[in-house]
Order: sequence, then C-alpha cells, then structure tokens
Amino acid sequence: MPETLARRVVTGFTKSGVTLATAESLTGGLLGATITSVSGASAMYRGGLITYATELKQTLGGVTEEALRDHGAVSEATVRALASTAAMTCDADIGVALSGVAGPDEQEGHPVGTVWLGWALRDRRAEAGLDTGARLLHLDSEGGREAVREAAVEAALEQMVDLLGVRC
Repeated sequence: MPETLARRVVTGFTKSGVTLATAESLTGGLLGATITSVSGASAMYRGGLITYATELKQTLGGVTEEALRDHGAVSEATVRALASTAAMTCDADIGVALSGVAGPDEQEGHPVGTVWLGWALRDRRAEAGLDTGARLLHLDSEGGREAVREAAVEAALEQMVDLLGVRC
C-alpha cells in the first residue's frame, strides 16, 4: 500500500507543481526512500532531513531547546518545527515530519507506537508564509519496530494526499 500511495503523491504533486521536503526521526529516511522509489519523484521531492538523534532535532531540525525541554522529542511542537525547517531549508512548498517511538522500549514516557506527524505549508506570496499542523498517531506495535515505521510512513503519505487537496 505505501508504494501505491507514494505513486499517488508523486503524480499528484508533480501535476500540481507542488514540491515536498521531509524531516524524519523514527523512520530514519524510510519516508524519503519510499517517495524516491517512484520514478519521476525528482520533479517534486526536494530532499529531507534525518534527525534521529534528539540533539539533531535542535541543531539541524530547527526545534528550539525550550520546545525539546518542555515538550520532548516526541511532541506536536517538535514535528511542527521539523516540518517548517524542512520546507524552508529545502525550499519546498510542503514539509512533512515524523517523530515517535518505534520501540522496542518507550521513550520520554511514551509507549511504542506513539508518533507525531506534522506538516508545514508555505505560501510563497506571504511574508509569514507557513501554516502548520500536526496530529498524534497511536500505531499498532504488535508487529515490532518495522511495522511501526511502515505504518508511520503510510500515515504520512495519506496526509500528503490530503494536503495536496488543501494546497491546490
């Protein structure tokens, strides 16, 4: 299913002239790899940031020290900042970010399967230019780490399809 969704994302973004960037933590580049596995992805995918280590969320991903201290790496504040930084750094119309717990152990008190998905939409006509959003996912952890990571990628791709409908 992620391959079919990725094809829809690449086709839809390309036809609409919309570009995409990603910021990933728990998926470690799997989202970007899934998108770029589709022929023609270079027309819409600008690139991505992999901020697996918490400190990289700050130094590379644009998450403030205060947000990490007050809310943690697995939080709404973190994915909104990551998505915004991905969009701005990669000069993309839409940034999408994932941060969560793939397992095998909980992180920051969050159980395995807790994932935040964030997005940022750039309005190139506006000075402020970013409209962000996020949602909390509670993914089934029965299949282990890879199942959580794959489900997070699938949820992100589904969100991209929805965002494309909003953006165009």
